[in-house]
Amino acid sequence: MNTATASFPSVASDPLPAVPALDALIADEIRRSGGWIGFERFMALALYQPGLGYYSGGDRQFGALPSSGSDFITAPELSPLFGRALARQVAQALAATGTREVWEFGAGSGALACQLLQTLDELGAAVDRYTIVDLSGTLRERQRQRLARDVPLLADKVRWIDTLPEAFEGVVVGNEVLDAMPVVLIAWDGAQWQERGVVLDEAAGTPQFVWADRPTDLRPPVDLGFVPGTVTELPRQASAFLSTLAAGLSRGAAFFIDYGFPEHEFYHPQRTGGTLMCHRGHKADPDPLHDVGLKDLTAHVDFTAVALAGQDAGLEVLGYTSQARFLFNCGLLADLETADLRGRAMAQKLVTEHEMGELFKVIGFVTEAASFEAIGFGAGDRSHTL
Repeated sequence: MNTATASFPSVASDPLPAVPALDALIADEIRRSGGWIGFERFMALALYQPGLGYYSGGDRQFGALPSSGSDFITAPELSPLFGRALARQVAQALAATGTREVWEFGAGSGALACQLLQTLDELGAAVDRYTIVDLSGTLRERQRQRLARDVPLLADKVRWIDTLPEAFEGVVVGNEVLDAMPVVLIAWDGAQWQERGVVLDEAAGTPQFVWADRPTDLRPPVDLGFVPGTVTELPRQASAFLSTLAAGLSRGAAFFIDYGFPEHEFYHPQRTGGTLMCHRGHKADPDPLHDVGLKDLTAHVDFTAVALAGQDAGLEVLGYTSQARFLFNCGLLADLETADLRGRAMAQKLVTEHEMGELFKVIGFVTEAASFEAIGFGAGDRSHTL
C-alpha cells in the first residue's frame, strides 16, 4: 500500500480496472516525464491509481480458490485462528500502553478486523474504536458488509479514515501491507548501479511498456559481492511509511506481518533476480509490465530497513520472529486442540515451514514510554539477526 506520507486519498465507487485507460494514463505520464519513469512510480500507478489501479479498482483480490475470481489468499481468510492468536498480542499491547484503539492498515476483506474485534471482546479487552485505513472504496464497502454480518454488535466501533492524524495512539496492525508498497528497482551491470525504469516502445504502433536503466547514486545498504545482471529492490516507501507512523504514534505499539528477510538474506548474492513478483488467479508471474492493473505487484520486505526506519523515528523494536513462532507464542497450539479437523488443516498452513510459517515474519514496535515484553516474541526472538 502506498502510504509513505500521512495523506490517504479517498477512493469511492471504484469500477473494475480498465486496462486501456490505465495504460494510457501511465503512457501519458512517461511522455510528460521526458520518456522515462522509475519503477517505483510505475508500481504506484499500477496498484493505486484511483478507479484504475489494482487495489483501487475492485475487490476481487482475496479468496481461497481461483474459481472465486480471486488472485491470492491471506492468513485471516485462511484461518480465523490467525486473528485469535494475534488478538492476544494486541490485548496485551493495549493494556501495556494504556490505549483503547486499534488501527489497521490495508484491511483487505475485513476478515482480520472481525477476528480481532470478536476475540478482544471475548478477552475482556474490547476497544473503544477500531480505525481502518484503506485506499479502496470498494474494499471499504466489502469490509462494512462483512463486519455487519459477522460481528453486528461490534461493527459500530469501526471507522474508516483517509488522512492519518498528526498525533494518535493505540495499537497498529498491518498484515501483508509492507509488501505492497512501491519499491525502487536497481540493477548492477558489473561496473555501476543503475535505476530500472519504464519507457514506451512505440515502434509497433501500439505503445508497449519496456524496461530502461539509468545511472544512479542509489545503492543496496550492504555490498555482499553482487554478480553482473543482479536486480534488487530498495524499500524507500516502506521506510518512509514507518517514519510517518512513528512520528504520529504518541503512545502505543505496532505489529506488521509479511513475507521477507533480514538485510543479509534479502541482498544475498545468490538472489540475483530480486523478489518482485506478480499474482493473478493464484498464479505467480515475473512480468509487471503486462496486464497492468489486473494483477498484484509485490516485493518481499527488507525487515532490517523497516526496523531501522522505526528506530530512527523514535520507536523501540519489541521483537522479530517467524510467523509460526509468533502464533505459537500467542496460544495457537491451544486453539488447534479445540479446532475441528478441517480447522486444524487450514491453520497448519499458517505455521508449516513450506507454507507461511517461515517465509512470513512478524516485527513489533513500541513507543519508548510504553515499552513492555511482548508475548509474541517470548521465545524465538530473532531481533539479533536484523
